[in-house]
Amino acid sequence: MSKKSLIASSIIGALALAGSNIAAAKDLKELHKSEASIMKASTKSQEKINNIYEQSQELLAEYRTVVDETENLKVYNDHVQRLVNDQQKGIDSLIRQIGTIEETKKGVVPLMYKMIDSLEQFITADIPVNLADRTVRLERLKDVMSRQGISVAEQFRLVLEAYEIETDYGSMFSAYQGDLEFEGQNITVDFVHMGRTALVAQSLDLRNAWIWEHSSRSWKALGDEYLSPITKAIRMARKQTAPDLIKLPVYAAGAGE
Repeated sequence: MSKKSLIASSIIGALALAGSNIAAAKDLKELHKSEASIMKASTKSQEKINNIYEQSQELLAEYRTVVDETENLKVYNDHVQRLVNDQQKGIDSLIRQIGTIEETKKGVVPLMYKMIDSLEQFITADIPVNLADRTVRLERLKDVMSRQGISVAEQFRLVLEAYEIETDYGSMFSAYQGDLEFEGQNITVDFVHMGRTALVAQSLDLRNAWIWEHSSRSWKALGDEYLSPITKAIRMARKQTAPDLIKLPVYAAGAGE
């Protein structure tokens, strides 16, 4: 082979190699470009996956919240239902009671009239302690029983209240002012009583004293020796002096002084 042929071959080879290198470089560039596109697509895919995961976590949290709220609502509904059931039992009981109210009235009303009659008889037979107040209270009870608009329960309460007051007179130590009728005269006096054991009176000028004699149901005059003790008893009952021993006359039933 001639020298020119070798040179020509070398040139062709170099050109071929250069062309081959250029092609390889181009392929490499395309490869890098493809890899970059793949990476970019992969990144976007990962971002989508991350978004989907976050959304799924949020949905899961919401689901758990809904489940918890549902359980709480169920517990609350069960509680409310128990309350409703209990209220219904109360309503049913009231309905049954209402059905017996008229029957109860039929028994209570006659009982109250009997109690008032018994109270009137007792006041008439008792020692005349606070007789004016007791008589007024008795008349009010009779008036209440004949008035409309007052419930049977309120009427019964007032009757029981009157009985309680009468019971208290048996243990009460008190003094009050009023009028005493003696030998045809009305005399303003201070009364003092110790339960139902003794009821005495003294004129406001402290010069005269009387005692209620239950056997004769009348007032009897007392001697001057009782004036000072009765004055002291009145002051003690009004808490104007300290409690102390005093001597007062007592009439036993059916006996003299």
